[in-house]
Amino acid sequence: MKSPTFKQRFQYWFDNYMSRGPAALIFALFILSAVIILMVAIIVKITGSSPHNESLLQLVWMGFIRVIDSGAFGSDTGSVFFVSMMLVVTFGGIFVVSALIGIINNGLEDKLDELRKGRSAVLENDHTLILGWNTQIFTIISELILANESRKSGAVIVVLADQDKVQMEDAIHERVPDTKNTRVICRSGSPIDLTDLEIASPHSARSIIVLAEGSDPDTHVIKSVLALTNNPNRHAEPYHIVTQIRDPKNMDVVKMLGAKDIVQPILTNDLIARLIAQTSRQSGLSLVYTELMNFSGDEIYFKQEPALSGKTYGEALLAYETSTLMGIRKSDGTITMGPSLDTRIQSGDQVLIIGEDDDKIKLSALSHIPFDESLIQVSGTPSHLKPEKVLILGWNRSGDTIIRELDNYVAKGSQVLIVSDIHDLEKQFGSESGKLKNQKITTQEGDIRNRELLEKLEATEYDHVIVLAYDHLEQQEADAITLITLLHLRDIAERDETPFSIISEMLDLRNRELAEATNVDDFIVSEHLISLMTAQLSENAELMGAFADMFVSEGAEIYLKPISDYVTIDQPVNFYTVTEAARRRNETAIGYRLMSENHDTSKSYGIHTNPDKSAMVTFTSEDRIIVISEY
Repeated sequence: MKSPTFKQRFQYWFDNYMSRGPAALIFALFILSAVIILMVAIIVKITGSSPHNESLLQLVWMGFIRVIDSGAFGSDTGSVFFVSMMLVVTFGGIFVVSALIGIINNGLEDKLDELRKGRSAVLENDHTLILGWNTQIFTIISELILANESRKSGAVIVVLADQDKVQMEDAIHERVPDTKNTRVICRSGSPIDLTDLEIASPHSARSIIVLAEGSDPDTHVIKSVLALTNNPNRHAEPYHIVTQIRDPKNMDVVKMLGAKDIVQPILTNDLIARLIAQTSRQSGLSLVYTELMNFSGDEIYFKQEPALSGKTYGEALLAYETSTLMGIRKSDGTITMGPSLDTRIQSGDQVLIIGEDDDKIKLSALSHIPFDESLIQVSGTPSHLKPEKVLILGWNRSGDTIIRELDNYVAKGSQVLIVSDIHDLEKQFGSESGKLKNQKITTQEGDIRNRELLEKLEATEYDHVIVLAYDHLEQQEADAITLITLLHLRDIAERDETPFSIISEMLDLRNRELAEATNVDDFIVSEHLISLMTAQLSENAELMGAFADMFVSEGAEIYLKPISDYVTIDQPVNFYTVTEAARRRNETAIGYRLMSENHDTSKSYGIHTNPDKSAMVTFTSEDRIIVISEY
């Protein structure tokens, strides 16, 4: 092999040196300028051409001045040779300074590009870390900002996603313009990459939210949780991780990964399906859940109350004036919402309570409970269930669970008709229909936006109509189909006097305002509700047990019932009286809904949870009481 020449070796060394970056270039310019100044000073000294016989050090200084200030050359006098030497130094200085400015400018641009990429490490402690990016992030950040308002020293939310940092910041600023005392920091990187994960300081975060994204969201979540729980740099203390899973088969995998940590996966499809099934039978239920799960109003807390030790749950229901009891957590961790009234509160138990803030939950200390006996209605006889007809328009992966959940509520002989444009839906539904005890399922293929089809279906002959969003479509396209269908249904309903409820699922919260023009009985904004629960759990992991008990069909659930069955209407009555009326039916009253505020967004569509028990309210026959009951 032929040996490289000196020229080739020098060129190879020069290329490697120049590739070291701005610092190396600046040092090279410094050496070059020093060589030029020193050589010129030596030549001038040797030739004796300096006008005032300056020393070598003085000549070096004169050369340095001309390098950094080319204007100094204008004052030079002396022989032609001396002036020529100073001109050489000046031209060298112009070259050096110009190159230096270019290097610094490029270096600053590179640094700005690096900052734009969001690759610098976050040096924060006790922050909330969000891994991933989807439309839920705006609601989650908004709720966390509200939760952080009580933090006097402020709070930090860090977002790590495989997105452009500036685009993430712009999107968050557009949707959440006021972050109050919370700083939101965005970084670009993959949540499943261990190196990228370190950028967001996961080991010092107080809670971590993993968002589902991509074509296979469950796999992405599992990889992200695995990167956290099995990280070689992890700390010994348990991580608090909240995430979402679509397929029930993947729940066990996530739980195995978090055996040493607090990993709380929300089974999203199952949760929304249960909520749709329950809401289809009682309008306004989704609004109650929204009110209970957001941070803008009252929240759910656990509180140990020694003064209630030894009392029954029924006796404790009227013990608070500005807070509302809704359940008990036993000392073994078991949570029961709306337990039997004779359940004894033991030492070590905690009460599950709705309150404005944890430090404002206090016993009323009243010696006499001011309820009005004369306004309490005598308990009536529960009506017997009759077979029902349900029409489901549209279809998504929650459909199977909705039908199974409905089977727990309806009477034997009920019917469900599913209409969608999905081919061979009956085959997709599979053997699930054979497991149903009370319903018969039939399917029909068709475009749910078609007015002629809706007329032929005779929607007015059904007790409940459920419009599901197509989850295989883009959000806005799916919601557009839902809106068109709702407009047709409402027009059909207005032309018929037969009452039937219309429940709709929306994907984007922003489309709710458009949908309100259809006067639908209730909306399930699925992504919004999941986001609210995610934010709540990230702040308080103990709430998982309460939410789990709240949404299952077994045991007590939340119902909206006619207020006229409990207290006298059209007369002022306090909530102490309402609570006592519900208690006599073995129920827990947690609020009411005023139908006169049904379309008022500022008043939570008439939903009032945890009202002041001493405040007087006049109800009408259309108003509802919100209770926790077994039926």
